[in-house]
Amino acid sequence: MYVGCCSIKFFLHGNRSLKGKRRIIRSLKDRLKNDFNISVAEIGDQNFWQSLHMGIVAVNSDPTYLEGQVGKVVNAIEKMHLAEIRDCQVQITRLDPELT
Repeated sequence: MYVGCCSIKFFLHGNRSLKGKRRIIRSLKDRLKNDFNISVAEIGDQNFWQSLHMGIVAVNSDPTYLEGQVGKVVNAIEKMHLAEIRDCQVQITRLDPELT
């Protein structure tokens, strides 16, 4: 089993409040969960209204598929034009089911 993890940091242009940030987060989460079979969460920068740090995770038996899926997710986020991606890190990890 393989786990694909993606950490994305955003800069929110024109955002002036935490309420506005939550609207963007909700929109990103809803769209990504509807279009892809992934988990999405805000993992950092919760108290900064112009900064957003999100984590995206997917599980599959094929690491090549996971790389492609994470790439499609990042492309979909860029096409939404809700925030500027400042940093994006992807890691595909093999988990041995016998160890868990």
